[in-house]
Amino acid sequence: MTADNPLGGRLDDDDYPAYTMGRAAEMLGTTPGFLRAIGEARLITPLRSEGGHRRYSRYQLRIAARARELVDQGTPIEAACRIVILEDQLEEAQRINAEFRRAAAEHHDDSP
Repeated sequence: MTADNPLGGRLDDDDYPAYTMGRAAEMLGTTPGFLRAIGEARLITPLRSEGGHRRYSRYQLRIAARARELVDQGTPIEAACRIVILEDQLEEAQRINAEFRRAAAEHHDDSP
């Protein structure tokens, strides 16, 4: 960290646990109980402060917001968490597949 940037760029880091449970719940328009429930369902695992308080990242808040959308539509919380996990896994698989296709195309272009 520097004097010019005391946070060392962490505010731009999607994985930095910047939000308390209360602030995260407020941002999502939900309750701390909802955040605890999706934590128990292993959708997200908040980091803990030195005092043991839950801290959430922007990435985790996006995941929680998607689960909340599904719950608001009537999906049971356990099912909503599973759906979000599967959506996240699919997105990652598609990203990896696209990388492999790009690498294969580059290799093909370099071949005689």
